[in-house]
Amino acid sequence: MAVIDHLVLAVPDLDRALDDVAREYGVRPIFGGRHEGLGTHNALVSFGSSYLELIAPDPTQPDPDGPRPFGVDGIERSTLVAWAVRPDATAGESLEALIAACRRVGHDPGDSVPMSRRTPSGAVLRWELTFPTMAHDGLVPFLIDWGETSHPASNAPGGIELLTLSGATDDPDAANVVLTALGLSAFAEPVGDAEPGLRADLRATGTNARTS
Repeated sequence: MAVIDHLVLAVPDLDRALDDVAREYGVRPIFGGRHEGLGTHNALVSFGSSYLELIAPDPTQPDPDGPRPFGVDGIERSTLVAWAVRPDATAGESLEALIAACRRVGHDPGDSVPMSRRTPSGAVLRWELTFPTMAHDGLVPFLIDWGETSHPASNAPGGIELLTLSGATDDPDAANVVLTALGLSAFAEPVGDAEPGLRADLRATGTNARTS
């Protein structure tokens, strides 16, 4: 029913994070834009049909009325905090169907909310999403639908491949129930010796390919 849309990497400083990614993988993410009123800005690098979003506090914006999204307030190191899935358009799925599937198994992702941001070129991107609940240490995704907007992965620089997505949480059974309801592979594991949260294995696709 759903496919991976993007991963969210919260970082303390966007420019520094762009340098880190360029040094590690040989590709520099492109600046995406500012989330006006939320106090954040982002940059993107494409995996092909999905992408990695780097999000950080935007020092050019005033402090928002509430906390910035994805826990970026006071963050000290780059952390994979969340991921998003979108309806599988080839199967005729919709955002409303994904919301309903979550609710049927006891997880309420919230109602969809329209969002937008302006790119550096002046284009306006519009989408709908359910605001991230960060459920089960971020292992349960939030939902997004780009509608008629060109998908950001198609305009971001490539050069990185997403190999696997995994993670650990205190209640893996509950997390896996939601993942299965969305038609996704159940990957939540008990915390045990692992640190709770998400882990993505990435590989550069250029001549200096490596995994981290």
